[in-house]
Amino acid sequence: MLDEVERWLEHRSWSADDRPLDHLLDAKRHTATSVSVVLPALNEEATVGEIVAAIRRELMTEDMPLVDELMVLDSGSTDRTAEVAAAAGATVVHRDTLLPRLPALPGKGEVLWRSLLATSGDIVCFIDADLREFDARFVSGIVGPLLTDPGVQLVKGMYDRPLRDAAGQGGRVTELVARPLLNLHWPQLAGFVQPLGGEYAARRSLLERLPFPVGYGVELGLLVDALHTVGLDALAQVDIGVRKHRHQDGKALGRMAAAIYRTAQLRLARGHLVRPRLTQFERGENGFEPRTTAVDTEERPPMAEIPEYAERGRHSVA
Repeated sequence: MLDEVERWLEHRSWSADDRPLDHLLDAKRHTATSVSVVLPALNEEATVGEIVAAIRRELMTEDMPLVDELMVLDSGSTDRTAEVAAAAGATVVHRDTLLPRLPALPGKGEVLWRSLLATSGDIVCFIDADLREFDARFVSGIVGPLLTDPGVQLVKGMYDRPLRDAAGQGGRVTELVARPLLNLHWPQLAGFVQPLGGEYAARRSLLERLPFPVGYGVELGLLVDALHTVGLDALAQVDIGVRKHRHQDGKALGRMAAAIYRTAQLRLARGHLVRPRLTQFERGENGFEPRTTAVDTEERPPMAEIPEYAERGRHSVA
């Protein structure tokens, strides 16, 4: 590990317990900083309500108004996700209502990108909507450094990820794909425990300058581009405990891995992806049958370049 990374780990890695809530609220008031929380959701009726309720109960009260805006971005759910989220107290916005002149593309990154148009906070915090046994420290922990340290621009959550009953066995794509890529090509980012984690927060002034891969590559893409934009010392991570969520099957993980590799490839050379498709196999009546799917190849430009965003007049473009 680089000496620079060892120093970074010492000075830019914290625990959620390092910053008590009353300390964060004082810092928020002193800096007049607003906080938006965004949950990208697709068919998450089983978990989204509990997450929204916990944030409202613990971080959006008269005594603890740490979060100013709580939004669920629905990317086309066919279940009761929107209804459950609204009943729990979230503002629900459908992906297709934002920037309608651009037809929406499938993918989590697309929803995160469009959320910048729907939110107004100086700090934007992203939380996955499939978390179980949610703890509001997931929010307060990762927004804490942004409220208390003006030099910090982006904060990733770090946590244990059990796989069923096996401790620390989650994050298979992280260990098999993302971590090797980062260590080999962006060794300054080797200190991130959960580089692909869906719980992170950043200053709007940074997010609006970054391109967003529309699919699974969004977390790696944002992290790499943030490094090049603001430098390692402006990035940080916070230990928020244990993350429990729905795990993907092996084929879904393969598609995720391909998209992440493609995102890295573009950032390494900005070159041409020769064949942006992935073939996987399933056993059928006649033996193993190929199933070919497209690898995410689209990226959205920095939101600061979108005329509708500039016309809002709410935020100056950095």
